[in-house]
Amino acid sequence: MNRDIRTEIMRRLSAERPDPKSELDYTTPFELLVAVMLSAQATDKSVNIATAKLYPVANTPEAIYALGVEGLESYIQTIGLYRSKAKNVIATCRILIDRFASQVPDDFDALVSLPGVGAKTANVVLNVAFGRPTIAVDTHIFRVANRTGMAPGKTPDAVAEKLVKVTPKDYLKNAHHWLLLHGRYCCKARKPDCPACPIADLCEYKEKTTA
Repeated sequence: MNRDIRTEIMRRLSAERPDPKSELDYTTPFELLVAVMLSAQATDKSVNIATAKLYPVANTPEAIYALGVEGLESYIQTIGLYRSKAKNVIATCRILIDRFASQVPDDFDALVSLPGVGAKTANVVLNVAFGRPTIAVDTHIFRVANRTGMAPGKTPDAVAEKLVKVTPKDYLKNAHHWLLLHGRYCCKARKPDCPACPIADLCEYKEKTTA
């Protein structure tokens, strides 16, 4: 796939959603960090339901740390892997208090040093909270990048690295949202909605679905 096609793909996706937003509910970088940590192998909807109960009670590192692991578990037990997530969030709160003056760092290496924070979570926080031109590759973006031929790769890290290199700079800041939402609502895993797809004629997957 050449640069012109990639540019047109991003132009169409941006026209479809000119002001894309994260579907996780948050008001501060810390709330976003916790929500993204909780969202691993869980839906944004389930996370939002849990944090709607949690954040009015505790939405700072100090307040959540004061809950303790068991206290936090009581708010997030409807989310998959809640026990391990609670331990990681509490440990992260302690580190934020001790090392970062209770502020979420806007640095990749600092973020991935936090318990339970991997490259994907770090890049989401950098992009959404701090406006950095990063792309966090989740299952939706991994699928879209490979299906379209925009940035094929065998691993999420490989796809992320390639997407950052090949995505036109004018679209890089919001590319994460556009690709994620396209994968979530149109280029779905089992039944991609190719007839309604705004980039179907540019996509290398289209012949497989119409044959």
